[in-house]
Amino acid sequence: MRSEPSRLSDAFAVLGLPGAADPAVMTAAFRAAVKAARPDQPGGDEARFRRVIAAWRLIQQATPVRPALAAPILRPPAPPVVVITPLDALNGGAATVRWPTRTLRVRVPAGLRTGEHLRLKGGEADGGDLYLPVLIRGGDDLRALGDDLYMDWPVPTRTLEDGGRLEIDTHAGARSAWIVGGMTQPPRLCLKGLGLPARGSHPCGRLFVTLVASPDAPSAAEDLLIRFSRVWTPDRLAA
Repeated sequence: MRSEPSRLSDAFAVLGLPGAADPAVMTAAFRAAVKAARPDQPGGDEARFRRVIAAWRLIQQATPVRPALAAPILRPPAPPVVVITPLDALNGGAATVRWPTRTLRVRVPAGLRTGEHLRLKGGEADGGDLYLPVLIRGGDDLRALGDDLYMDWPVPTRTLEDGGRLEIDTHAGARSAWIVGGMTQPPRLCLKGLGLPARGSHPCGRLFVTLVASPDAPSAAEDLLIRFSRVWTPDRLAA
């Protein structure tokens, strides 16, 4: 009579198992059986100890015991991004937020910056508040970076070379500026207080105007004439 089990059913029986089971259960049964059969322990027996080892080897060959794979971590989908224009960030407004299953119009307060979050009350599936990341995308001839706004303004090449007075149409209306000839390239003006409005810990930003040489840009006198013609129409002159 062989001391080692030759059939899988006999191997399971040696470990006290009715048959194949979960890998963790079979491993626990083997550890308990081999501990009880150790010759150096009371009640242990060398022949039984070898039989347990042989049974475990047979089970491993027939049903390899591997650690169970961890269940994939299911993360909730990332919230949609609220994309607004610089004018929306300046004055507030509304933005469209799209989910795979719904579309929503949300109110945008003035002074939001890229990277901040807009709170949508009750927007989570469990009724909690949902925080949507904000992105200010360039538009309206403006770009936003931090607290500041940036824009380009065409200037006659001669004015950039010799200097002179400029009238710049900004989002806050016309602003006058004097420049000197031969400014460091690219020439840029800083208009304080015309960036994004102060909000929370953020101070009021600045408006940086990059002057772009343009042979077609109107001179200071031509620009003044254009502005005059916009205001003083023939009807008003006749009056």
